[in-house]
Amino acid sequence: MRHSWRRRAAFATAALAFAGGVAAGGSTEGSEVQTVKVMAKRFDFTPDEITLKKGVPVDLELTTADRVHGFYAPKLNLHAEVKPGEPVHLRFTPETAGTFLFQCDMFCGEGHEDMNGKIVVVE
Repeated sequence: MRHSWRRRAAFATAALAFAGGVAAGGSTEGSEVQTVKVMAKRFDFTPDEITLKKGVPVDLELTTADRVHGFYAPKLNLHAEVKPGEPVHLRFTPETAGTFLFQCDMFCGEGHEDMNGKIVVVE
């Protein structure tokens, strides 16, 4: 009985760590997350073409160099408002191979209509 509180504490810690990993989109199988850094600036994204592998979890880390921009990839159901000094993380797992377009959906001046790119998901 004397050490039972230690066992309960160890079990509770393990359960919280497991639940935290699953709730954060983590995997208990140790799958790697591909991180892709995307910089938005007037009037482009760098990179403007992103290649991902189907079924591999992704973290798109979006930043901006100058002003508020949008990131919108409708076919992937991704949308974010990116503000200077506030990185945004879009986490998802691409489930379908193909080419998916993205664009800035916040008007940022003349040339805004050319601010776009594509995500290519390969098998």
